Amino acid sequence: MKIVRWLIGLIVLSFIIGWIIFRPFSFLFYPDLPFVGFLGRAMYILILACALCLYRVFRGPTGADRIVAIDIFGIMIVGFCSILTISTGRSWYIDIGIAWALQSFIGTLALSKYLEGKGFDE
Repeated sequence: MKIVRWLIGLIVLSFIIGWIIFRPFSFLFYPDLPFVGFLGRAMYILILACALCLYRVFRGPTGADRIVAIDIFGIMIVGFCSILTISTGRSWYIDIGIAWALQSFIGTLALSKYLEGKGFDE
């Protein structure tokens, strides 16, 4: 039964990614920006990956799985910031991405120490 669920999930994800690559939606970006097609596709793939990470956060069987999903979600937020920097030309999105990456790293370290049962000063 587990293999059947994996195959169904693989088929659905392949279909969604194929749809994003070959027939993307265009309501996120203005049509006069450069690289709209590539950036729009990248944004939709990141949105799909964020949805899968949130699924793992809510459904994760262990605390370690949830921590890894939260860390990956933070990395994707940095990806969103970089796409917005490229598409809008405003560099302050990169500053937000760097701050988010630092907070995500520190939060992951704190949660992993908590799951190990150690204090913050060890």
